[in-house]
Amino acid sequence: MNTIVLKLSKTQFPQLKAHYALQSIPNKNPYTLFVAKKNGVTITAYTSGKVMFQGANAQLEAAKWDQKQTDTVTHGNNKVAKKQTAAENDLPKDFSKKSIIGSDEVGNGSYFGPLVVCAVYAASENLAYLKKIGVKDSKMLTDKEIRQLAPKIAATVPFQKLVVTPEKYNEIQPKYNAVRMKVALHNQAIYLLQQKIAPVKADGILIDQFTSEVNYRKYLRQEKNQVTTDLHFITKGEQYHLAVAAASILCRASFLEELEMASKELGMLVPSGAGNKSDQVAAKILQQGGMDLLAKYAKLHFANTQKAQKLAGF
Repeated sequence: MNTIVLKLSKTQFPQLKAHYALQSIPNKNPYTLFVAKKNGVTITAYTSGKVMFQGANAQLEAAKWDQKQTDTVTHGNNKVAKKQTAAENDLPKDFSKKSIIGSDEVGNGSYFGPLVVCAVYAASENLAYLKKIGVKDSKMLTDKEIRQLAPKIAATVPFQKLVVTPEKYNEIQPKYNAVRMKVALHNQAIYLLQQKIAPVKADGILIDQFTSEVNYRKYLRQEKNQVTTDLHFITKGEQYHLAVAAASILCRASFLEELEMASKELGMLVPSGAGNKSDQVAAKILQQGGMDLLAKYAKLHFANTQKAQKLAGF
C-alpha cells in the first residue's frame, strides 16, 4: 500500500476539490474536508491543509498536485524534468548495503482483512541471499510468489509482526486515527525487534513513509516505548533497502492468509481493497449475521459499510 501525504497551498485546495467532485464519497470525520476515490486511489483532504493519497497508484495521483516533485536540470542546451531525490540523498552513504531495520504495513486501505505491520532486521551479511531468492517490492510479485517467499524470509532474518484483526481495529479506531494507529504499530514492531536482536544494534531504521516525519514524531510522543533515534523515512522504502521489501512481503503474506481464512469461515470469497466487490460481499455478510458478524471481518468506519447496508436493505 502506497501512501503519499502532501501539504497543499490555499489556491490548490479548491482546485483539488473540484477535480475530484464526481468521485467524492460520504464522510463524517469533522477533521476531513472531503474523501474521494479515483483510479484505485483514496484521496483524503484534511482541515489542516494536508492531503493523503492511498493506493497502488498513489504516487502517480499525488504527482499531479506536488509542486515540489520535479525540478529542472540542464543537459547541454536541453532542459529536462528530474524527480526530486532529496529523501534519497538524506540517507547515509551506501545505505542499501548496511544492516538495517525496515518496516512496512499492509491492509490499511482494504475494507476486509487485518492491518499488518512488520519490522525486519536485514544484516549486511544476509542481503545477498535475500536478493538471490527474489526479495523485492511486493507489488512486483504475484500472491503466489509472496506466499512462497515469506517462509524463506522468516527463516533467514529476525522480524516482528503485528496483526490487528478487524475486531480489534474497530475497537481502537475511534481513539486512533489511521496515521496514529500506524505510528503506534510501526514503533512497537521496531521496539520489540530491537529487543529480539539485542545486543546487536542496526545501523539505521527505515520506515516506508506514510506521513511526514514531523507528524510521525508528534504521534510517537504518545507512545510508551518510543524509538526515536536513527529513524529514516522515505516513500517506496523497499527500493532503498531489502529490509523494507522483506517486511512488505511478510505483511502481504499474512494479510493473504487472513483473507483466505475469512473466506473459508464465511463460505464466500472475501476480496481485498475497498471497491464494489467489497460492498457486495459485505451486504451478503450483513444478511447472514448482521453488523456483529460484519465487524469480525471488516473495518466498519470505511464508507463501504453504508453502501453495504443499502444493498442489504438495512
